[in-house]
Amino acid sequence: MVSTMKTNRLVSRVALLAAMLVVAAPAFSVSKEIVQLQTQVQQLQDQMTAMKQSFDERMGVLQHLIEQSTDNVNKLATSVNTLQGTIQQQQGDSGSRVDQISGQIQALNDTMDELKARLAKVSQQLETLQSAQQSLAAQQAQQQQLAQMPPPDVLYNNGLRDYNAGKNDLAVQEFSDYVKFYPTTDLAGNAYFYLAEIDYRQGNYQEAVKNYDQVIQNFPTGNKAPASELKKGFALIELGQKDDGIAALRHVVQRYPKSNEALQARDRLRKLGVSTTGTSARK
Repeated sequence: MVSTMKTNRLVSRVALLAAMLVVAAPAFSVSKEIVQLQTQVQQLQDQMTAMKQSFDERMGVLQHLIEQSTDNVNKLATSVNTLQGTIQQQQGDSGSRVDQISGQIQALNDTMDELKARLAKVSQQLETLQSAQQSLAAQQAQQQQLAQMPPPDVLYNNGLRDYNAGKNDLAVQEFSDYVKFYPTTDLAGNAYFYLAEIDYRQGNYQEAVKNYDQVIQNFPTGNKAPASELKKGFALIELGQKDDGIAALRHVVQRYPKSNEALQARDRLRKLGVSTTGTSARK
């Protein structure tokens, strides 16, 4: 009886361990990309720490130089005032004495000009270091945001789901995040297209044209390029830019002659009373 109980317990533990391995396996593959992003963020944080340490050290040196230079300027100014008082008190003395003191004043003025130039140079170096620190901080913030973003496929599918459900605000946010954090992927062109479609739906034709252009210019071989040029033509016509709109529609016909977009372009050109190739209106 005791042996049977031990055997049952052993079997239960093995089954539990197998179940945990089955559940953990997908989680490992899913979190692999997140782990890589977290590693990149950690590396950037280490770089930021090293940059800050170097910046603090340089700041200390530069501030010490500024303090020394400021003290020297103050001392020189005091000396100049003293010498000027001496000149006034000794106006009756010989001309050679006056010339000597005047020469000293000129030398002091030259030294002050040199110190001012050094102070200006140090200030410029401080501004450069501060700009570099701000740039690195911005990069770190972007990397941290990227680490918190869903994987590209998940983010894109979320945007497409909300777009199809008519949740435009959510879709705009998700597609905007996609083109911001994953601008070089194949689906980035599709994300720009759906952003343009939302603008077109809402009557924001100027913004729609900009996003259609993103697809046409940066993803000319993507599957949304024909539709983007077609809808760009429609948007330009809505904006009152009829000639540019007709030119875009004609380009669709010429470049994609057997596509569904070419059929739509021909139909719109026919309704406008113009040919698909010429420039004159039909009689």
